[in-house]
Amino acid sequence: MILKVGAAALALILFIPLLIGNGVSGTISAVFGSSTSSLDCVLTGDTSARVAGYGPAQLANAATIVAVGRQMNVPEHGWLVALATAMQESTLNNLDHGDRDSLGLFQQRPSQGWGTPAQIMNPTYAATQFYQHLLAVPGWQQMSINDAAQAVQRSRTPSAYAKHEHTARAVLAAVHGATCTATTSEVVGTGDCNAIQAPNPATLAAINYACGQRGLPYVWGGDGPQEGGFDCSGLTKAAYAAAGITLPRTAHTQFHAGPRVPDGQPLLPGDLVFYGNPNTKIRHVGLYIGGGLMIDAPDRGQVVKIQPYRHRGDDYAGATRPAN
Repeated sequence: MILKVGAAALALILFIPLLIGNGVSGTISAVFGSSTSSLDCVLTGDTSARVAGYGPAQLANAATIVAVGRQMNVPEHGWLVALATAMQESTLNNLDHGDRDSLGLFQQRPSQGWGTPAQIMNPTYAATQFYQHLLAVPGWQQMSINDAAQAVQRSRTPSAYAKHEHTARAVLAAVHGATCTATTSEVVGTGDCNAIQAPNPATLAAINYACGQRGLPYVWGGDGPQEGGFDCSGLTKAAYAAAGITLPRTAHTQFHAGPRVPDGQPLLPGDLVFYGNPNTKIRHVGLYIGGGLMIDAPDRGQVVKIQPYRHRGDDYAGATRPAN
């Protein structure tokens, strides 16, 4: 099943058609780090007749898997890897049991760091975790579907995924045109690079990139490891470039590029927090990651690190939300 939250807890409900295949792009906004948020995908037409052995609930789970992959900019090969994996591990059923503590569509294990049981039982979260691990596999796009799946799952039956490739393609075709409702609650974030929470895949990618640069030195005008390190706006620009979003180069121009987070509105992970005078010079920017913390390249003689976002006191100028 797909977990849902009560109406009083909802911050946003979006109803967006999911268009899959034939080069048509669809968009989904969802909280990929929250166990109380999900995609609820509804199939159109009599899709159950198209794939023998897979009913509407299973195909709805397949539609969620594909929707998450598309929104994370994972190529279609990755969708097929994910589908074949879930077909082998759970027959596309969101199982509340499994070998030892394995749960959900991909039989992910809380004890192995995949998330809490509630998170893993959320298909949106589970699919996001699967894709994150897949994207971390070097050369996965050149692997067979079976080998890519095995690189993530490390199954004791390493050749089991190959037999699902043909049916995975049929399932992908069957969920074309599914409609997904994205239900989100406010994400406060953890402030922990090892347990990132984010309101959408773009901010997830930006935070993940920034976290990976910790320890690199501050370099004035630095745009990345190839230059030995970052300055503050070089880090935020590179982080959002990793998410497919182009930002201006300096902290001042990034601040004025917006969109602004209204004063008094809670910050979300992925927001950019700025310091200085908006009218004369914004002199510093960091990437908020929740828990009152940001990751930034502070100053000469320091390194990219996590620290409280309000440590600069009255110099705080406000925040923007590039992935709004």
